[in-house]
Amino acid sequence: MSTHYETLQHADTYREAFAVEPPAALGERHLWPRKPGFFIVHAATATTLAQGPASTAGAAKEAAPATASDTPSDAASTRVLVPAQWGLVPHWVKSASDAKLRAPKLVNAKSDLASTGTAFRDAWLNGQRCIVPMVAFYEDDLRSGKAVPTRVARVDGKPMGVAGLWARWQGAGAESGEVIISYCLLTLNANNHALLHRYGQPGSEKSMPAILNEGAYDAWLTARPDKAKEFMRQYAAEKLTANPVEKKADKVPKGWLG
Repeated sequence: MSTHYETLQHADTYREAFAVEPPAALGERHLWPRKPGFFIVHAATATTLAQGPASTAGAAKEAAPATASDTPSDAASTRVLVPAQWGLVPHWVKSASDAKLRAPKLVNAKSDLASTGTAFRDAWLNGQRCIVPMVAFYEDDLRSGKAVPTRVARVDGKPMGVAGLWARWQGAGAESGEVIISYCLLTLNANNHALLHRYGQPGSEKSMPAILNEGAYDAWLTARPDKAKEFMRQYAAEKLTANPVEKKADKVPKGWLG
């Protein structure tokens, strides 16, 4: 289960690959739990993020009844990039200090359990879905008995849009002015995946991020909650490449120019 991924470091890539305006500052290249990153939502959802959870359920019900179609749509003005913390902070968390403790443990959500798990259930049922843009994610190869950090990316070098969930937390009392926008990645079982079954702890369930097909981006963001699991599909192994990195401090293969 990945707890490290690589962000987009070219402004034009946000426009070309995701039809969103890039951030003023691109942020850190290597992202770790509880660090500031970005996610993409439908433009209508941006209002929900600003106003708070009261309108979240309504936004989900009013979303277009899409399915897992891969048919592209004209999305040039319908998606918005949102700055947020990686590591979900559920709306019911009592304090900012509690949020700091929970967030590193909530960077990934198993897609088959998201609708029932305490931490992710509300976000899933309320349709708080997002796309997390990334260039690569990292897994440890433990087959030799030693952890070998491995960079997983698309063969064609294009960025990936990973399905995720977002949450909005607002403090109460003395913390009433504090708001935390956060997100997690959705993951799939990868025990039978031709590439990603190799990584993770021996004997444990293998997992992979839920990488979306480009043509399904808008459908994922606007689908009814009861249709959302139709998008949870393994990304084809032949479209991915995995390369061991030189060292953990760098985690970028020699010669990689980004």
